[in-house]
Amino acid sequence: MIHPSYTELIDVLSKQEGLDDSMLSRYTIIIAAAKRAREIVDGSEPLIDDVKVDKPVSIAVNELYNSKIKIISHNPDEEEAVVEEENENSELSEISLDNNGED
Repeated sequence: MIHPSYTELIDVLSKQEGLDDSMLSRYTIIIAAAKRAREIVDGSEPLIDDVKVDKPVSIAVNELYNSKIKIISHNPDEEEAVVEEENENSELSEISLDNNGED
């Protein structure tokens, strides 16, 4: 059995503030984990200390499960500068998706 399971991830992510329930799906979790894994491959440090597996996707899924990544809905009409400023002031990593689950 894979840990954390999809249902465990849904339980954790459903408690996230500001995440619309319509955005919470398997697709959203897969895209968020893939984006974070790409960041790790590109040199970003893991946000969790207890890394048991060194594979980027496994690290990203564990970061999601440990609430180290916040999934946000990206509205292309908003100014990117506001989003970047919020990200700089946050200790959490955020993965941004628009309403269709795309970049």
